[in-house]
Amino acid sequence: MKNADAEPVWTGLPPGLLRMRRLLLVVWLGLLTIAVGLLLGLLAGPVWAAFALLPLALTVWGWRMLGRNWRSWRYAERADDLLISRGVLWREETVVPYGRMQLVEVTSGPVERHFGLASVQLHTAAAATDACIPGLDPAEAERLRDRLTELGEARSAGL
Repeated sequence: MKNADAEPVWTGLPPGLLRMRRLLLVVWLGLLTIAVGLLLGLLAGPVWAAFALLPLALTVWGWRMLGRNWRSWRYAERADDLLISRGVLWREETVVPYGRMQLVEVTSGPVERHFGLASVQLHTAAAATDACIPGLDPAEAERLRDRLTELGEARSAGL
């Protein structure tokens, strides 16, 4: 039997999520940088085109922030519940009791599928404890879904 007071074993998110988010950041802000530079350069003159450096600076800042945010995400499977922790400035820790889970689903949009990623969405009776774990490898997402569903059914049967 596991000790309830033992420190949970945390699992971080795979690096594929960070790569996907950084690529999207570079693509969108890169396009914005080019558009602002061209428009201001053509309409207002080359000096005004320097304002295109603002989205470029935002790209550099966003690159670092995405890394910090990605490192903050982690989850831990305990005996009676699942812990999900995230956040840099505002830390948020969600505790989802297995017996309260009503639905566990694996989702993957077109961009996530392209990068080989999936998310696990947890739905409970109380919307406040709904949770999501983004950016998992599809095999890990399916394993987690199956395990959480099994534990949820076992715990809810005991109610």
